[in-house]
This record gives sequence, C-alpha cells and structure tokens, in this order.
Amino acid sequence: MTQPPHDEPTASGPEELREQVEQTRQELGETVEALAAKTDVKARAKEKAAEVKEQAAIKAELAGRLVQEKAPEPVRQTAAVTARLARDNRTLLLAGGATLLLWLVCRRKR
Repeated sequence: MTQPPHDEPTASGPEELREQVEQTRQELGETVEALAAKTDVKARAKEKAAEVKEQAAIKAELAGRLVQEKAPEPVRQTAAVTARLARDNRTLLLAGGATLLLWLVCRRKR
C-alpha cells in the first residue's frame, strides 16, 4: 500500500476512515466535473460567443450614446433618416448585399 500524504492525518478508526473516503470521493467528483467542463469545447465556445456578443452590444450602445451627444444636429437627423430607411428596406438591402457578395466570390475565382 502507499503511504498517506504528509499533510493529511491518518484515520484513528473505521468511522473516521469512512468519512475521509467520502470526502475524497466528493473532491474527486468535483475535480472530474471541472475537468469535463474544461474539455467541453462546444460549451466553452458558446459561453465565449455569448460573452463577446454582450460586450459588443454594450460597446455599441455606448458608441451610439456618444454619437448622439457629440454629433451636430444635421448629422443626427441624417443618421436617423438613414437608419429608418434601412429598417424599412431590410429585405432589399440583404438581397443587394448577397448579390454583391456573390459577385465578389465569382470575381475572385477567375
């Protein structure tokens, strides 16, 4: 048998030994769960993506506030009109973007 680690006292009786075994099992279970979580690449990627998305939303909101505070009134009005037009014509804009992307891909292959 192996010797117990020096930093842990040995059990003085069977009941104490059972308690130590149960404690060790719990610690081992927690360690296994932590290692399993670290090796779950898909879950970690989803967590990171959610984090980045949240940070981007916060930065976009802050940037929007800064623009509203610092931009001259004519620029703010033009931006508001442009944003409204983009929302109203979302399908047309997406179709145009897809067409442009397709054209660029075809052009690159030549």
